[in-house]
Amino acid sequence: MKILNKIAAGALLSLTLATSALAAGPQFNTSNTGLALQGYDPVAYFTMGKPTEGSYKITAVHQDVTYRFASEEHKAAFEANPDKYLPQYGGFCAFGASMGYKFDGDPENWKIVDGELYLNLSDEIQAKWETDIPGYIVKADDKWTKIVDKKPSDL
Repeated sequence: MKILNKIAAGALLSLTLATSALAAGPQFNTSNTGLALQGYDPVAYFTMGKPTEGSYKITAVHQDVTYRFASEEHKAAFEANPDKYLPQYGGFCAFGASMGYKFDGDPENWKIVDGELYLNLSDEIQAKWETDIPGYIVKADDKWTKIVDKKPSDL
């Protein structure tokens, strides 16, 4: 009976994750994985200073997007103040947003600026973005208001 309960619980968790991934709107980069940040822990960037993969066993859903965490402490911190840890531009590439596009944000190409997490597409794009971070953020903030509700394929 315990095995059946575990199977049922696993199926319910899978259904919940799949449903929340499908419900996430175009303003969030959930890629083909259905997860924010490709399963990386958003809190770890701030507390550990590095990208850290989250566990499939430790998740939270915020605004119909599923986040994974490396620890229960990180999950609790996120749930207490999700806006503090959410990546800018829905987790899309910050440089791409400055150009009016939604490109995948790579969790390994990141930077915290003024307490906010930014992702970029690649090492090359990250280096370009870092040549004028304040300028690109101003451009991206402006463009984001125009593209936030559009699908990446519509841009």
